[in-house]
Amino acid sequence: MDSLPIWRLRPAGAEDAEALALVGAATFLESFAGMIDGAGLVAHCARQHSADTYRAYLAAGAKAWLAEIEPGGAPIGYALMCAPEIEHAREGDVELKRIYLLSRFQGSTIASALMQAVVHAAKGAQRLLLGVKDDNHRALSFYAKHGFETVGTRRFDVGGKAYDDFVLARKLADPPV
Repeated sequence: MDSLPIWRLRPAGAEDAEALALVGAATFLESFAGMIDGAGLVAHCARQHSADTYRAYLAAGAKAWLAEIEPGGAPIGYALMCAPEIEHAREGDVELKRIYLLSRFQGSTIASALMQAVVHAAKGAQRLLLGVKDDNHRALSFYAKHGFETVGTRRFDVGGKAYDDFVLARKLADPPV
């Protein structure tokens, strides 16, 4: 990778919904174009990566962090943590709903910094859960490096078609006795 420009990581709020939506749709499209049905991909991005979707998550108590590149503060990645929406969740779990980074910046320290922000904010939770497409080997390797293990599977709907996901968990704290 070429030398990494100066970047910063900061908490994101409702005023950042458009930036989160833009990066979310761009990275989802970039990651899955050619692997997932095109019309379904566009419909999924329009619905799941709209600014209103991010505003709703944040209004419900989700936390987000935005990675920006300098100069200018262009958004290049983010992480979003929320109450669990995965059926494998137990009491005391939180979900890493999304951690996305434009491909040009993958392999840098930015993704690990996003993960560290999430893990730090999740202190007090028992586990951190996430879902990842079962053939997304680069993401699976990243999550394994950060202490996640497979705890189940699920079907994930993208534009009306079902795809297979692994459900991963990272233990954060010992359960109360």
